[in-house]
Amino acid sequence: MRRVTALRRAYTQGMSTSAARDTRMGALASALTRHGRSAYFCTSGVTMNYLAGFQEEGGERLLTLVVGADGKNCLIAPALTRNQAERSGLQDVRVWSDGEDPIGLVKGLLDEWGCADGAFSVDDEMRSSLLLALQSALPQATFTAGHGLLGELTRIKDPGEIAKLKKAGDIADSSLADVLSKVKPGTTEWAVNELLGAEMSRRGGVPVFAIVATGAHGAEPHHHTGQTAVAEGDVVVLDYGCQYEGYLSDITRTVVVGRPTAEQSQVYRIVYDAHMAAREAIRPGVAAEDVDRAARRVIDDAGYGEFFVHRTGHGLGMRVHEEPYICKGNSHALEVGNVFSIEPGIYLPGRFGVRIENIVAVTDDGHESMNAEPTADITVVPVS
Repeated sequence: MRRVTALRRAYTQGMSTSAARDTRMGALASALTRHGRSAYFCTSGVTMNYLAGFQEEGGERLLTLVVGADGKNCLIAPALTRNQAERSGLQDVRVWSDGEDPIGLVKGLLDEWGCADGAFSVDDEMRSSLLLALQSALPQATFTAGHGLLGELTRIKDPGEIAKLKKAGDIADSSLADVLSKVKPGTTEWAVNELLGAEMSRRGGVPVFAIVATGAHGAEPHHHTGQTAVAEGDVVVLDYGCQYEGYLSDITRTVVVGRPTAEQSQVYRIVYDAHMAAREAIRPGVAAEDVDRAARRVIDDAGYGEFFVHRTGHGLGMRVHEEPYICKGNSHALEVGNVFSIEPGIYLPGRFGVRIENIVAVTDDGHESMNAEPTADITVVPVS
């Protein structure tokens, strides 16, 4: 419960102003019109916060912000949410109580708007049970996933958003040194996770995630942090982030406990060179896949191509993963204001892994980093 309350408080601190709400709602309405959609159903608290400065998750209850192509909007919500919704500044709030039919409220709204048989987009996070209920109640309507349409809005960050992303990045950056000073042989992955969370909280962030992978676990890019103890000679991958006023950080650093072997140092340097090659490729107009290709070429040329098993990056904002995706097949041209990760890696099964990640924002002449620069040589955690 404390974690939920903390996250809710972080979203509330990041509420959009009335002007920002009008601008974002208007932009979504324009996108709906361009794509021939009648309305958008927001059920994700992240989407609602981005558009309207209101964050709530309905769970199994229907809670949706409906935005029409004409710019109208209405929140249909459980009665227990009424006060928070009205306090956020939303003007049209229609509530239902447990035991009542919320789908009937939706149908009534769409009849009122004259688009009950329209074409609708929905948040990717909408529960299947709710979507199926809407499809049953509106048999003439069509529904499509809304990530592409929403991505047109969120992929370009304004200066205020970038400032919050930089603050979130700074919180994550500045936490690392204090954490590493407490790591020694025998410290468990979970203990390091707890230290990261405590340091980010102390600096004003809301911890969101942490992957701490020591030794062979580092070869698992999405390792589940556990009770394995760090040992002398282990390479440790730390991938973690926090939220600041609704916006996120995501950083990965790789360190070694004690003296590194020649191979560990070599693999780290290859990943570092790949990271920097990708960043050197960033500028407006460059295809996202070309940035991926720049990182991959370095690792391929070094003979480790088969061990780089994921894309080079993903967009970041109020969501940890969003557009643009820096991967093969994405020919979308980068634009000023795009924010995404650069995180190449090499993963040697049963042995160790290395990943280096910074978040970057595209600028007129290249990019700026939301994080401090990684070291060119692997960071050594002393054992004594």
